[in-house]
Amino acid sequence: MANPNFIDYVKISCRSGAGGSGSWSLFRDKFNSKGGPDGGDGGDGGSVILKGNAQLWTLLHLKYKKHVICENGVNGGKGRKTGKKGADQILEVPLGTVAKDAETGEVLFEITEDGQTNVLLAGGRGGLGNWNFKSATNQTPRYAQPGEDGQESWRILELKVLADVGLVGFPNAGKSTLLSVVSAAKPAIADYPFTTLVPNLGIVKYRDYQSFVMADIPGIIEGASEGKGLGHRFLRHIERNSVLLFLIPADSDNIIKEYEVLVKELEQYNKEMLFKDRILAISKSDMLDEELTEELRNELPENVQTIFISSVTGQNIQTLKDALWKHLNK
Repeated sequence: MANPNFIDYVKISCRSGAGGSGSWSLFRDKFNSKGGPDGGDGGDGGSVILKGNAQLWTLLHLKYKKHVICENGVNGGKGRKTGKKGADQILEVPLGTVAKDAETGEVLFEITEDGQTNVLLAGGRGGLGNWNFKSATNQTPRYAQPGEDGQESWRILELKVLADVGLVGFPNAGKSTLLSVVSAAKPAIADYPFTTLVPNLGIVKYRDYQSFVMADIPGIIEGASEGKGLGHRFLRHIERNSVLLFLIPADSDNIIKEYEVLVKELEQYNKEMLFKDRILAISKSDMLDEELTEELRNELPENVQTIFISSVTGQNIQTLKDALWKHLNK
């Protein structure tokens, strides 16, 4: 069953605040009946801002926040008083969040660091008061600038998991089992396809108290790059990974064909994925004897490092960690 707490896509309606109008005012008191202009500026309207929070791992808290509305700026006043700025709406999001324009699909920016802030929808600027327009030829300007209108637009937030290593494979390839063995993560494991429906992250401990992050990505199916199944939602999580670990079980009908299909799906989704480092791990290798292992090895692609592993017996698990660490630190 999918984890209902993991939400990696939300669409929200945003409305930024309008800027306050500048003030039209002339200074007057009992000693001065013809003072100069003293109208203050209007305050800026509030903006919708995204802020990175390393403690968050899902967009769940924004799932039901369909409308984000900011305050308008306050009008300027006499005595060159600037109007109060409208309050911003700051939305905290997990690292790896991508902001898009819902209408055009354009990527606006990405949040990748803790504390990083970016404006999702800017508020209107406050208008200038009439004292700004005083000049040698116009000593008493009797006009001021209105504030800019706020903006209203739909925005999409997508989460791409940040991890060093991404596990790539068809459903039921043993990805969740491997993650549970090399880390403290406890993903759902069962002997049927699509046990994993959301990404799972695990911290893999390495030698000398070092570590790296591994992501168990839900199983890819042929046609995923065209949106078949939940293809696009799964594939986007792999874009962030530094190293791709392809996992194919030893009892597969055709290992080389499965590998080629997986590579093809990644290429069709995003050709830049082909430039990432890859390792091919043959899982469930405890089922093979030496003769079968050598026979399979001769059939495997030569341009990628291949390691025969077993999550059940621990066969070559440390060798796999060493190879991943080497690729991560090239």
